[in-house]
Amino acid sequence: MDREVLVVGLNHRTAPVSVRESLAFTDDRIDEINRQLCTLGGVDEAAVVSTCNRVEVIACASDGDRMQARILDVLRGARPDGADDLQNLLYVHRDREAVRHVFRVAASLDSMVVGEPQILGQLKDFYARAASVGSTGTVLHRCFHKAFSVAKRVRTETAIAARAVSVGSAAVELAARIFDRFEDKTAMLIGAGEMGELAARQLVAAGIGQLMVTNRTFDRAVEVAREFGGTPVPFDHFARYLPMADIVIGATAAAGFVLTKDGIQAALRERMGRPMFCIDVSVPRNFDPQINNVDNVYLYDVDDLSEVAEENLEERLREAGKAEKIVLAEVESFWRWFSQLDVVPTIVALREKVERVRQSELERVLAELGPIGASEREALERMTSSIVNKILHAPITRLKQHDRRDELFFVDAVRSVFSLDDSDDS
Repeated sequence: MDREVLVVGLNHRTAPVSVRESLAFTDDRIDEINRQLCTLGGVDEAAVVSTCNRVEVIACASDGDRMQARILDVLRGARPDGADDLQNLLYVHRDREAVRHVFRVAASLDSMVVGEPQILGQLKDFYARAASVGSTGTVLHRCFHKAFSVAKRVRTETAIAARAVSVGSAAVELAARIFDRFEDKTAMLIGAGEMGELAARQLVAAGIGQLMVTNRTFDRAVEVAREFGGTPVPFDHFARYLPMADIVIGATAAAGFVLTKDGIQAALRERMGRPMFCIDVSVPRNFDPQINNVDNVYLYDVDDLSEVAEENLEERLREAGKAEKIVLAEVESFWRWFSQLDVVPTIVALREKVERVRQSELERVLAELGPIGASEREALERMTSSIVNKILHAPITRLKQHDRRDELFFVDAVRSVFSLDDSDDS
């Protein structure tokens, strides 16, 4: 087969963000680039994947050496400065390695954070965009859908995404050890900095019931509260609202403690001893470490959260080993299918299968008829062979018509309809 699966691209490991930004395709250009790729002589199918961490072209093409250069020209032409420095930043995967790469991307084994779920949804969206403009065909349809099923297997059969690996998600994991649910809990964000906002975002995603936001600049508190559907609180008066908070997140730029042991003890008295969970993600710390000595108060700082995230990342990487085995098995399955997508072996397999059926049925009928003469047997042979040839004439003629894009569709259809890839012919 002269066709091959080809991946040409760059990602967070091979190119800095400045290059990835310059190459990233806006929504209104994705369709145009997909169509442009399919006008390149030798590219039968193509799909662009463009996220903050990767820009890739996945293609089914002939003459891979020439096509990877022409695909690079398309990517280079998309850069505002038309720079020629992409060659050393690109990776090229071909055949099995290309399929393996696509499957690993879908399963989040090639992500900046192994096991993150966003990439699968993004990959589905980019496949849908390519399919909608007709730039994908039999091979990429099969490749993408197989990738989606691989991702599902990895999530079902491994624990690769079970453990939190960001500071924000680690905070939620630790909070879940204290509170069995978040729907009836209230959180307070003291300081609307980036780290605190990320932690608050994770809590909101986990279903926190209420969120209060306080910041030295009240307008910023209003802005963040509006984003998360929370309530802004004046910074000078946040101690009045502290007793309402089950979870307190500290994220100010203050040089000293904004939450002290005395302040927590006062809040606990009003809470009638109900527990509080405090997360200090500031450096320097915002919460007095002595708070951890107060009964029913659980204090964690950024080092604690980073330690949890690191432990969980190690666990994810161990699970990634199991996922890689799944990927390799599925690559071989796909490759068996792909390597048979050629006209000649399909015609041979079709004739052999139908001939086996003809011979089997003829022998069965002859056994039922009992002894017959050689001329009668020869007549039955000619008749059944003629029937088989007439039935096969149309599909074989269609298979021999070499329209490159349609050819793969018909080959795949014939192999499926006649079950040519099944090991059991019964």
